[in-house]
Amino acid sequence: MDFQATLFAPAAEEPLGDDGFTRTPLTRGAWVDVRRAWLPDPDDVFDALVRDVPWRAERRQMYDRMVDVPRLVHTYFPGEALPHPTLATAREALSAHYADELGEPFVSAGCCYYRDGRDSVAWHGDRIGRGRMSDTMVAIVSVGDPRRLVLRPRSGAPGDGRHSLSIEMGHGDLLVMGGSCQRTWEHAVPKVAGAGPRISVQFRPLNVF
Repeated sequence: MDFQATLFAPAAEEPLGDDGFTRTPLTRGAWVDVRRAWLPDPDDVFDALVRDVPWRAERRQMYDRMVDVPRLVHTYFPGEALPHPTLATAREALSAHYADELGEPFVSAGCCYYRDGRDSVAWHGDRIGRGRMSDTMVAIVSVGDPRRLVLRPRSGAPGDGRHSLSIEMGHGDLLVMGGSCQRTWEHAVPKVAGAGPRISVQFRPLNVF
């Protein structure tokens, strides 16, 4: 199924502006910010990502066998040029917006290509590197078909379930996970019965994976 760009897709009223961010406090010092229709020219960004990113399929060990990772991936490391100038501008804007809280810039950009509703990502936290021990941030920009990002507390403490959260990320939307979110919460993109292609770009500080 192909993603169909539309004249009726939401446009950023004030591209890359600082207003319109909605913060949801979670438990144990975690929080999530959402800014709808934040990214300018999401159709153009989506087309460039599909065309220009050197997507690769991965396989990983699961129990006693190797399985396909259900999405395509690529990471732009610090110093590497991003595939669209809007993404470079977005990363700079995020670094400026969160400078006081984060204290450092976003430097890398991980890309995930969900080709249809069968592609997904399982429950996890970005806990490789500094995110395992320290508070940090991961900023996600989504382009393409809407998909749900779901969050839940990592522990099975009584009552934690009522704090679970589901956020539908639309074309050009921004979601930022901050505070202790990577250490104390997990997030996932579940499979769905039907969806068109969607790409997420995850901006991270140095040594957060």
